[in-house]
Amino acid sequence: MARKDIPIDNEESNGGFERILLFLIPIIFTIVMVGVLLTLFNVNVRNGVLDVANKIPIVKDWIPDPKLTPEEQKLKDIKDQEESDEATIQKLKKQLEEKEQSLKEMSEQKTAEETKANQLETQIEDMQNQSAASVEEPAEDPYIEQIRDLAKMYANMSPSKAAPIMQNLTTEEMVLMLSEMKSSKRVAILEKMDPKIAADATMILKEAKSTEDLAIAAQKSRDKKDKEKEKDTLKTTDNLDKAQLSKTFSQMAPDKAADLLLQTYKISQSKAITILNTVDDGTRAQILNAMSTKSPEQAAKILNRLMGSK
Repeated sequence: MARKDIPIDNEESNGGFERILLFLIPIIFTIVMVGVLLTLFNVNVRNGVLDVANKIPIVKDWIPDPKLTPEEQKLKDIKDQEESDEATIQKLKKQLEEKEQSLKEMSEQKTAEETKANQLETQIEDMQNQSAASVEEPAEDPYIEQIRDLAKMYANMSPSKAAPIMQNLTTEEMVLMLSEMKSSKRVAILEKMDPKIAADATMILKEAKSTEDLAIAAQKSRDKKDKEKEKDTLKTTDNLDKAQLSKTFSQMAPDKAADLLLQTYKISQSKAITILNTVDDGTRAQILNAMSTKSPEQAAKILNRLMGSK
């Protein structure tokens, strides 16, 4: 009757505790037996068994560490130290490998960045070249180009031949050509020039600015010289030469020519005598004959001058 009054929960709890005891009793018994056996066996065997037991999970928590002799403890310490050193070495190797891998990645990244930078620089240069090519460069002044060709020609000549030719140029033209020559060629030609001309050219070279400025000065000097030459030419062409004078008076009537020469003689005796000297003998005789009719005294003086001039 008493058993019937026990609650069902208590029965289940007692059953669980009994199962735990059934599991623990063999373990406890084994531990006790191992302790007894270890006590009976020698130290080496006991230590061996303890080493094995210490490697078993859960059991190692209940088994004491083996007792070692000083020598065994020393060997164990050495072995543990070696294992610790080996573990440290392996750890350091791993860290070193990680660092090397990191450096390799950084190096590859740097190389990739440098390659990209070079590519960008190349693109920029190409763009600049294309931009420069698209802008048409101004053509060189034909006058300067011609001067450079002439300077090269004079430089290739011997200084003794080039110097006299260049001295016939204007000073500005000469300086412009000398400025386009190498220093050695320039010095050699200056040595062969007239000292005063060489000195003037040297002073202008010393104060010379750009080639364009020298070219402008050379062109101005050439224009000035051409105008002076043209003026001299016009002045020369204003006066008739002897052949023209002879032809003119030969074609005139003797009395008309006589009148004109008598008037000319009053203004310039030398010019009247020059005209009579340019005509042929027949024409001169006819003119003198007409003069003697118009003014015998003047005709005699002119004849006397003609004879004296001969």
